[in-house]
Amino acid sequence: MDEDNSDYEKKESINEYTHLPIYSVNRLVLRQEDIAEHGGYQKQVQLNYADNVKKSCFNFNIVQFLLNLIPVLRWLPKYSLKQDLPGDLSAGITVAVMHIPQGMAYGLLAGVSPSSGLYMAFFPTLIYFLFGTSRHISVGTLSVISLMTLKVVQTYGTDVSGSHPNLNSTTEPTLMSINQVEHYTNIQVVTACAFMCGIHQILMSFFRLGSLAALLSEPLVNGFTTGAAVHVTVSQLKDLFGIEIPRHKGAFKIIYTILDWIPQIPNSNVTTIIMSGCVILFMVIMNEILKPRCSKMCKFPLPAELIAVVGGTLISSLLNLGTEHHVKLVGFIPMGLPSPELPPIKLLWAVSVDSIAIAIVSYTITISMALIFAKKQNYEVRPNQELLAMGLSNIVGGMFSCIPNATSLSRSLIQEQTGGRTQIASVVSSFLILIILLWIAPFFQMLPRCVLSGIIVVALKGMYTQALQLKRFHQECKIESLTWLVTFGAVVLVDVDIGLFFGLMTSLFAIYIKGWRSQCAMLGAINDTGIYVNLATHNKAVEVANIKIFQYIGAINFSSASSFKRSLYKNVGEIRPNTTELNGNVDGVLKKLQPHAVIVDLSCVSNIDMAACRAFAEIQTDFLISNTVMYLCGPNDRLVDAIQHAEHLSVGKFSVFPTIHDAVLYFQSSAADNV
Repeated sequence: MDEDNSDYEKKESINEYTHLPIYSVNRLVLRQEDIAEHGGYQKQVQLNYADNVKKSCFNFNIVQFLLNLIPVLRWLPKYSLKQDLPGDLSAGITVAVMHIPQGMAYGLLAGVSPSSGLYMAFFPTLIYFLFGTSRHISVGTLSVISLMTLKVVQTYGTDVSGSHPNLNSTTEPTLMSINQVEHYTNIQVVTACAFMCGIHQILMSFFRLGSLAALLSEPLVNGFTTGAAVHVTVSQLKDLFGIEIPRHKGAFKIIYTILDWIPQIPNSNVTTIIMSGCVILFMVIMNEILKPRCSKMCKFPLPAELIAVVGGTLISSLLNLGTEHHVKLVGFIPMGLPSPELPPIKLLWAVSVDSIAIAIVSYTITISMALIFAKKQNYEVRPNQELLAMGLSNIVGGMFSCIPNATSLSRSLIQEQTGGRTQIASVVSSFLILIILLWIAPFFQMLPRCVLSGIIVVALKGMYTQALQLKRFHQECKIESLTWLVTFGAVVLVDVDIGLFFGLMTSLFAIYIKGWRSQCAMLGAINDTGIYVNLATHNKAVEVANIKIFQYIGAINFSSASSFKRSLYKNVGEIRPNTTELNGNVDGVLKKLQPHAVIVDLSCVSNIDMAACRAFAEIQTDFLISNTVMYLCGPNDRLVDAIQHAEHLSVGKFSVFPTIHDAVLYFQSSAADNV
């Protein structure tokens, strides 16, 4: 019975291969120069900077330039009032409802007035409408960015002459440095930070650094935002319990803050705790129970945050919580729009370094969200244009009391799910926020701060649940989980920006381990195929007689040339290098290699330089001493150009073949002729 099954499997295998086409090629053995001649190869001329400028000026088209610079000019004329406007109106109204509580909450989180968070839903949003390329993201406040901004505020802000008096009493003064005479309010620090973020992002756009976000891997961003959620939670403890907690800066500040919070718990304001508990319970019930059920009946999400804010304001006004129960209130919220004002020049220089991390993180989150929606809705997003749009949004926002902007995942999802088709939805949202700023904003002055803190803490659930992804990262690659752990640990224990730096270094190390670190293998032939595979992983492959085939994976340059030589000597058989490499050790005995040819497979080499070509020449010379020839095979055009350039400079003369099989057949023919 087993024999019958075996015969059946063999027949099935034969039948499977009989359906494949026959691969039959009958040609002469070709060298690389033959390929260049037959293929009509022409080396690409690399234009210098001056030539590129001339070419750009010659091909300059003012219309295309404006259409690319201001994308709204390209899509707005095609806007359909019938098909697009209804969805944009519904999405804009819904997002505006979300902007109100989130803007106020994250404004306070950044250390400034809630009105600054509301301004974020107006000024940056309109600028992004003009210059952005994503149709669905919602620009404005984000908890992580507000937290990173708060760190800068705590470093440079004094609030000696703040623009919001009622807010100043809750902020502990902190001088910039011992030698700094100027005192800057929190709002000045925030606007300076936003302005410098904009400058950094515009410079990044100018230098075409839109792909920079690729360096921030998913585990890094995941660990960073999860760690930042811990910071946000700890920062809200004082408002949730109605107590004063000293500020700490530097390493282990979260631990120090918790140690200061625990003894203060008996001094908590009971009314504040009850209010906080009710808000958190209300938000949990709404988010986990009522919202999912309502979403099945109506596409408009239940405005739980807005209900909590309006309800908290009404209760505070009716029960007079501020004066009678000593509950901390939001305080003064100015009516109308702020006047444009440039941040102090000295302060811009002071926050320039701190704003780099904020600029990169905000862009990374924004472009990630933009690419997700672009892929889902099948349209194009231009990363460098996104940098320009964000930079201009931040510069304009920095002149109108705004925090550095980013993209909110929750608002963007709602904008897309409620029918939003273009950034007209953001314009609708902006004008609704404008109405609130002009006529309704003072209504929220009686809002207890603990209500906003409760909303913030509940909103962090999504960031905390990201930690569950650690298991997936570990399954995909252990070094990915290491990146998450290092980033999260450094963010929580040290600080947000330091944690980002440690995470970035770990991520770069992971890239090196997975992609930049070179690998090598010895190849053998699969009989009667002309195909050469790794001998270590293919047990039916055989080594070609008198030939060693060495495959190198990675770049060969000045930093890796020596390791390339060591790997080659180790794998093909030891031969004494020149005396300079032996550092004067002349006791080595020259050993004649058994193979008569060494073929170096360059098909997996991305780049070589002059140091690599010198290494090839030295190896070739060493091999000739032992009557062994060396062939290079499978180089791409870039490598061929480098090899020819080296030959032109008399670095060496190399035998180059397009494939391994060409080199094998050439050597076998040459060896037969010499017999």
